[in-house]
Amino acid sequence: MKSNLNSSGAGSPVRAAMVTAYSAAVTALFVLACGPAQAGPADYVFVPNVVKGEREIDFKMGTQKKTDDPRESAASLGFGYGVTDNWFTEIYAKYKRDGGTNGFDAFEWENKFQLTETGKYPIDIGFITEIERPKDRTEGYEVKFGPLFQTEFGKTQLNANILFQRNYRADASNTMKLQYQWQAKYRLMPVFEFGAQGFGELGNWNRIADRADQSHLLGPAVFGRYSLGNGQAIAYNAAYLIDAGDTKHSNTFRMQVEYEF
Repeated sequence: MKSNLNSSGAGSPVRAAMVTAYSAAVTALFVLACGPAQAGPADYVFVPNVVKGEREIDFKMGTQKKTDDPRESAASLGFGYGVTDNWFTEIYAKYKRDGGTNGFDAFEWENKFQLTETGKYPIDIGFITEIERPKDRTEGYEVKFGPLFQTEFGKTQLNANILFQRNYRADASNTMKLQYQWQAKYRLMPVFEFGAQGFGELGNWNRIADRADQSHLLGPAVFGRYSLGNGQAIAYNAAYLIDAGDTKHSNTFRMQVEYEF
């Protein structure tokens, strides 16, 4: 993708201001990193870009050990399709293993919308929606949605996402949660890029929780894409994440592999 920051002209001061604001937002996510981690072991960072006609088989997995809790593992297998230049849709089957569950966990339907033309503005913007139907019907339907942001300068790419999540028609009362994701990577070469990822939950959407009740994971990550020719490729990313505020070092390993065709 062409860098969003290399063009010049009358709009340069505006672009510079937008990039500064974006950088400040990403920095703030780093500063917030403290507290017990709640992100699922197979969660991944959404990116706003859509490719029309692209099909993919997507495998995600992860394993997580929280403080004083049994290890939790999760995986999902999905099929996605770029319906238009601005809409990508995907269906997942999800698996979970922890102290009480071992096997099929949920179906999920994900839709991503690209709202700006790639590289046209300093920041690419998208929007994500997810609807999950758990096997345990008492959990109702989990709905997640929110804006996606991405920018580039040189070989560096930054992503920051703001997400809202709530369970509807669940037996237990619950409120909408405010979550975030961030990612930074350096494009060393197509088959190998490196950087960092982070996931967190800040409390209710309209009220930030006390720091001890927030959740934040962060750590190093690697990325890459192998071209197989004829429009086919295998893309991957993986990260080792720690609970930055936990002295017992809760940890998560997560990875994602996509076959694109």
